Amino acid sequence: MSTPLPKSRERVARNFIRTYGRTRFRRLLEALAAGESGQRIADEFGVSRERVRQWKNTFGEVIVHYRVYPEVDRILRDRRSA
Repeated sequence: MSTPLPKSRERVARNFIRTYGRTRFRRLLEALAAGESGQRIADEFGVSRERVRQWKNTFGEVIVHYRVYPEVDRILRDRRSA
């Protein structure tokens, strides 16, 4: 999967704002950041799930972060439990 170039992302964002408005653009970005379903967003904007997927890939990226629980981390740092 290729990532759109910065100029292309800017062009798509400006076209989105021209079509839907800045408030709706903020709403889209909030919905994507909140992990709302593509179908729900598609229904709200009157587009296909595929279009939402394209917007999602154009406007940002999903980052997954694994956090170790503090009690597990303490075990790792505790020299006595070796």
